[in-house]
Parts: sequence; structure tokens; C-alpha cells
Amino acid sequence: MFKDWRQRRAVKRIKPGDGHALKRYRWWQMLSRALYYFETTDHEGERHSYAVDVDYWTYFFSEAKADLYLDGKHHAHSKLPAAFPVPGGTLQVKMGPVGLKHCHFHSESGVEHPLVPEPSSAEGHRARLEQNRPGLSRLLGVTSLVVLIVAFILGIPQLVEMVTSWDIVAQYTGTWVSPIQIPDWLNGVLIFGAILASVERALRLRYNWLLDGGGDIDLDFS
Repeated sequence: MFKDWRQRRAVKRIKPGDGHALKRYRWWQMLSRALYYFETTDHEGERHSYAVDVDYWTYFFSEAKADLYLDGKHHAHSKLPAAFPVPGGTLQVKMGPVGLKHCHFHSESGVEHPLVPEPSSAEGHRARLEQNRPGLSRLLGVTSLVVLIVAFILGIPQLVEMVTSWDIVAQYTGTWVSPIQIPDWLNGVLIFGAILASVERALRLRYNWLLDGGGDIDLDFS
């Protein structure tokens, strides 16, 4: 029920497009733009190509939004999270802290699968690595997950120590000193590693609200 309500809210945010052509993806946009494709057949049997285009600069400096193109022409746009109706289901797009966390086709029967990334994009290069070098791809995936788990486990005692040092909390709980004291340089390495690991997972549309989002839960009340 709550999921259906969120989807209805997302559909209401959709605005019609102006018909401009989809811009070509350039190699220097790998860190600033995500582009995914989806092909489907309408009720009359005609094939159509959809493209979901997300500009990360817009997300960083204002608000996250996605543009939907139909057969190369601007069809619609919406703030994220978005749910674009297409024949047979919806294209659902959600933003995470370091990139897209969801860009999937959700069929009317309840089946979902990720969209196909632009081959020249960072996501496309990562998908090609998974296809051509599956062993190396799995190793990178496992490494990213382990880094996030280690950073999370070591970060909990530091967070508790910081919170209990606040006067408003300490007067009720007392201060707590973590038995694990991590030097600043190692803390920096862990933070940097966790960011890289989250980026690697975002390239594969992998996301866990606790590990990747730092507690980022999308309630979608906008």
C-alpha cells in the first residue's frame, strides 16, 4: 500500500517534455552524467526506445531530476524519485548519495530488471567489465562490500563516543570512550575507501540503505 502511494506520488511529479533531441554522450561526462536505455514494444506492436538521462551537476547544485527521451526526443522530465509510465510497466529512477541507486523497469506483473547503461559511460564500462572479466568483476564487488562493512563496524564506536560526549546526552548516559582508537590518517583512508566503494556499487546500481546511504531512507514525502 505504501509502495503504491509512493509510486502515485512519483507519477504526479512528471512534466511533459519539449521535444528536443537527446544529446550525444561525451567521454568527459563519465562523472557528471548517467544515461540508461530501455526498449519495448507498444500495444500496436511497434518498437520504441526510451532513454533516461540524469545530470549529476544538477543534483549537486540544486535538485535531482531525470529526463525521459522517447525515440531520441525529449518526452518527459521529473524530480527524483521518478516513475515514468511506459508500455507494460514503469521506469523507476532513484538517486543515492553518490549516484543512481535504482534505474529499473518494473513490469505490471511485478518483475523488474535494470536498464542498459550507455556503453561509453562509467556505468557502461563497469557493465562491460562484468561481461568480459566476470572473475575480476566479482572480486571488485566483494572488495567494495567488505570495505563498506569494515568502515561501518569501525564507525559505530566512534559515533557512540561522539554522541555521548554531548552535554545534553552525557548528563543522562555519561560519556563513553571507545576501546578502539583509530588514528586520523586511518580514519581518512576508511572514509575515502568507503566513498570509492559506494561509487563502484552505484555503477552497478547496487545499494544498501545502511552501508551505502549512511541511513538514507527514501520516504518520498515530497
